[in-house]
Amino acid sequence: MTEILLILLGIGMVGAAIMAVHLKNLVAAAVAGGIVSLFASVVYVVLAAPDVAMTEAAIGAGLSTAIFLYAIKKTREQEVEHD
Repeated sequence: MTEILLILLGIGMVGAAIMAVHLKNLVAAAVAGGIVSLFASVVYVVLAAPDVAMTEAAIGAGLSTAIFLYAIKKTREQEVEHD
């Protein structure tokens, strides 16, 4: 059962990573990158590494995604002001 869950999470991670690379919308790509990190944290929980999972969820999925979204928002604001 654990192996099936890990395979499904791995497929989900690869799918979200491909989406992040190919999406034209930067916000959607940043969210897809966050999903990859979130799935990775679930993999770490399944593999009995809760400390690594908490760090990955907080830094990888949470903080990094928030920083990307903030940077996208600020650059779009500057584009509007510059035009």
